[in-house]
Amino acid sequence: MTVEELARAMEKDIDCVYEALMNTAIDLDSLEAHSHLDEVWIKEVIKKAGMKLKWSKLKQDKVRENKDAVRRPQADPALLTPRSPVVTIMGHVDHGKTTLLDKLRKTQVAAMEAGGITQHIGAFLVSLPSGEKITFLDTPGHAAFSAMRARGAQVTDIVILVVAADDGVMKQTVESIQHAKDAQVPIVLAINKCDKAGADPEKVKKELLAYDVVCEDYGGDVQAVHISALTVNGDNLMALAEATVALAEMLELKADSTGPVEGTVIESFTDKGRGPVTTAIIQRGTLRKGSILVAGKSWAKVRLMFDENGKTIHEACPSMPVGIVGWRDLPSAGDEILEVESEPRARAVVDWRKYELEQEKNKEDLKIIEEKRKEHQEAHQKAREKYGNIDWKERSFLKYQERKELKPLKAKEKEERDSHVLPIIIKGDVDGSVEAIVNIMDTYDASHECELELVHFGVGDVSENDVNLAETFRGVIYGFNVNVGNVIQKSAAKKGVKIKLHKIIYHLIEDLQEELSSRLPCTVEEHPIGEASILATFSVTEGKKKVPVAGCRVQKGQLEKQKKFKLIRNGEVIWKGSLSSLKHHKDDVSIIKTGMDCGLSLSEEKIEFKVGDEIICYEEKQVPAKTSWDPGF
Repeated sequence: MTVEELARAMEKDIDCVYEALMNTAIDLDSLEAHSHLDEVWIKEVIKKAGMKLKWSKLKQDKVRENKDAVRRPQADPALLTPRSPVVTIMGHVDHGKTTLLDKLRKTQVAAMEAGGITQHIGAFLVSLPSGEKITFLDTPGHAAFSAMRARGAQVTDIVILVVAADDGVMKQTVESIQHAKDAQVPIVLAINKCDKAGADPEKVKKELLAYDVVCEDYGGDVQAVHISALTVNGDNLMALAEATVALAEMLELKADSTGPVEGTVIESFTDKGRGPVTTAIIQRGTLRKGSILVAGKSWAKVRLMFDENGKTIHEACPSMPVGIVGWRDLPSAGDEILEVESEPRARAVVDWRKYELEQEKNKEDLKIIEEKRKEHQEAHQKAREKYGNIDWKERSFLKYQERKELKPLKAKEKEERDSHVLPIIIKGDVDGSVEAIVNIMDTYDASHECELELVHFGVGDVSENDVNLAETFRGVIYGFNVNVGNVIQKSAAKKGVKIKLHKIIYHLIEDLQEELSSRLPCTVEEHPIGEASILATFSVTEGKKKVPVAGCRVQKGQLEKQKKFKLIRNGEVIWKGSLSSLKHHKDDVSIIKTGMDCGLSLSEEKIEFKVGDEIICYEEKQVPAKTSWDPGF
């Protein structure tokens, strides 16, 4: 211990330590505050101070051994065998990506996809007449799925960029180019809808020059193929496939098909009979039934593998898309799949990953706790200062007033507060869709109007648990491509919980905007019914009072005594309210029509009329408000 530390531990001044060591063999002149003392002298000082000494060992923090699984080092190039290319089709929404894939694999995907918009990443193998095989990934072009597209670009060798000849370069086209560049993947350009009137492929090529995509016609290295995916034979589709194969040959794609498997999760979802299922692309090794895999915070013993048509397969080589059944939990899309030697090893890896995540979270929590503590200290300090120099009577009165302000909300106030919060629960069929919807929620910026609270989100059909949550939080359940059983529908109806199901992401977000708008207070709009100008002013005696009266002529519409009125002078409103009387000649009337004269007096007598003032009769209508949140599509 140093001198300073010893003094601090004894809660005494440093001088006390020096004093205790005065008549000892220690040289006081060379003793600094940060000098270390021997055990003998520490005992001496404590004894002289009349204190007791207690020894204790310092606790050592146990460091957990890193049990994580990692990719193997690069294989010897001599061992590598050629593999088929993985091609991602990208482009703007509705530019014809799915139709193009249809023609390539001759199945009808677009008809099944709601509204013809792709909402999942699909992966499948296409065999060409020449015997070549290509794995295609179909990424959604919709604005909401940018994370999915980025993932698609990461596992890909070649990107086919589909641009409609009649539409040209659009927002997601530019984003797709960016994803391809970030992942350093070469592009093949497919100009679709060339059979349409108003199609201009050359314009598309010129527009792309601005984004550094230079076609071969302009001296660049990007192959451009003109196609029309909707025509019977699919014009030029073989040319597109050949261009892709040619580019793949130039890239000399090879992989190591031996040893433990490595791959990437493309999509994950929960299937009713099979439990958690993932679509994956194998990148190294050969996957067989019974293999033990780890992905993210989940592990699997492969029970079943199937291809994109649902047919069972027994092994999957590099570049193959494969559906894997046997996961304990649902991994996230984009997670890395690694094969390990045994189940205990898989459990150890998952435990380690969960532990690491927990440590990260604890660090963040500590930071927040520290910030909160500082805030509390400052607030306490301020409160102390506020009450510091007043006597006890004033202090107790101030505290009583503060308590009064904190009294619990009345039922009506609570209802008002609840109407400005919209708690929602989101359920989707696959991980990627839920991720996309949650990402859109992150753009919500109208909390000042109505707060959007995401209570829970998950993959799978709407369950009883979701309904209970929605009831507790008075929330709404949004389902995307999921089902709701009859029992759950009845339970929700009984509990007054709204369940809204959608198949297209646009519609889900529009519905959410409407729900938010319905929670906002209505705005009041004024609708004029009639206008009159004041031609003369005079006063009438009623009892002992003199009441100012305006002689008016109706210029437009009509004046109705029951409605509201405002008085306008030089374009400014000086008064709003109702009339106390409306007369035509000497008769009381309730309506005065255009062109007629009348005399009127206001409910407020202090207002003076002037010739040339305008009187406007109007009614107030409540108009539903609209949320200012714009999700950006």
